[in-house]
Amino acid sequence: MADTDASAGNAGKRPGRKRRRKHAYARATAKRTPARPADPGAELPRADQIPPISPAPALPDASRASPEQATPRAVALAANMAPAPATTAPATNGPAAAIAAMARAALSNRPVPFHRQAYAAIDLGTNNCRLLIARPAGDHFVVVDAFSRVVRLGEGLAQSGRLSDAAMDRALAALHICADKLKRRNVHLARSVATEACRRATNGADFIERVRRETGIRLDIITAQEEARLAVLGCHILLEHGEGPAMIFDIGGGSTEMVLVDTSEPVPRILDWQSVPWGVVSLTESIGTIADSAEARAVAYGEMRRLVREGFADFSARVAGEHAAQTDPTAIRLLGTSGTVTTLASLHLGLPQYDRSAVDGLIVPAASMRAISQRLAACSPAERMAVPCIGRERADLVVAGCAILETILDIWPAERLGIADRGIREGILRSLMATASDAEKARLAVRRRDGGRPAGKDTP
Repeated sequence: MADTDASAGNAGKRPGRKRRRKHAYARATAKRTPARPADPGAELPRADQIPPISPAPALPDASRASPEQATPRAVALAANMAPAPATTAPATNGPAAAIAAMARAALSNRPVPFHRQAYAAIDLGTNNCRLLIARPAGDHFVVVDAFSRVVRLGEGLAQSGRLSDAAMDRALAALHICADKLKRRNVHLARSVATEACRRATNGADFIERVRRETGIRLDIITAQEEARLAVLGCHILLEHGEGPAMIFDIGGGSTEMVLVDTSEPVPRILDWQSVPWGVVSLTESIGTIADSAEARAVAYGEMRRLVREGFADFSARVAGEHAAQTDPTAIRLLGTSGTVTTLASLHLGLPQYDRSAVDGLIVPAASMRAISQRLAACSPAERMAVPCIGRERADLVVAGCAILETILDIWPAERLGIADRGIREGILRSLMATASDAEKARLAVRRRDGGRPAGKDTP
């Protein structure tokens, strides 16, 4: 009766039930041609436009390949992090099961739209374990999940040359949390890296294998060159506008990277760089226990600054010599990315607790950062613990960070300092997303070339 009423009121506009069934059956049984994947041998452009630091070794970098082909680590990670199967078993026979199987097969051949895919980056450093999960949003990305924990993986490394059992257990506990987040967020492609602590430790490779077995996360131990490149890729957008080269530095737990970049192009070009094995953990441990007196603290702080200055002597001489025509030490733009500079910037602002939105991208007077550094170096450990944004976890390490920062300002006495709460993780994400975008464009081009799309349906 409903069909009769509809036909009377809408004659010629809507087919009857039998015709609809016939059309639906024709569509369901029509032969479908699956989309052809991109040619595995096709050369895709590099994701990042920043050239590798010369000479650059061949690295197992996920940014060199499309998500479908040459990323075995990422593919294995995706397999290990696959969502758990449903607890209710589906029907295994009958028409309903057949229809469900056809639907699953159709969906499996349909790539997830680029803008809906989730990407992840894990940075396991000497002091911290950090995770960032994001989705593309135009030329940028939107963070959907993040995690950071102080693990002190490099604790005791300077004395023993090995990662301690306690340090590895702390790092593994944090990585288990990361693995759970990767699984729950259904991450499309991830890259996980380990830096100075695993580079230096004699048991670093054994620890990487243990992480793979226990969490499913496959960590790459990257070189200092790659670490510097990723840091630049992640934070260069925050460089203050100006003429001439700029200096980007990353004060880590086990090392500090300095990178001189040419900013005359939209994407900075690396002119020179150096990594020294002095970070907040390694420098603190090199000094040892400091007596609780103002005089002892002053002596220790001076020794830290001396060690860092010696470490950067060759690099500063190269910059003053080879790049003298381009670089004025007093006018150079500085951008720092590390827990040290973000903590000191928080104190400069007088924040009661850390606020990334207030700190990331801030430009502060270098004189203020020096004054804060010197005050913290003169404080007792108990006094530093009571300072907002420092607390117990950073109280014994922040002084080494201050010594590194002041030494950098001694060599390159800029008037202002840029602050970045971003770096390696963001560099990894930009690299992965750029590669995935290029791969999707190549895949669509192949489909159009081979007639994969119906005539007249090509997108411009």
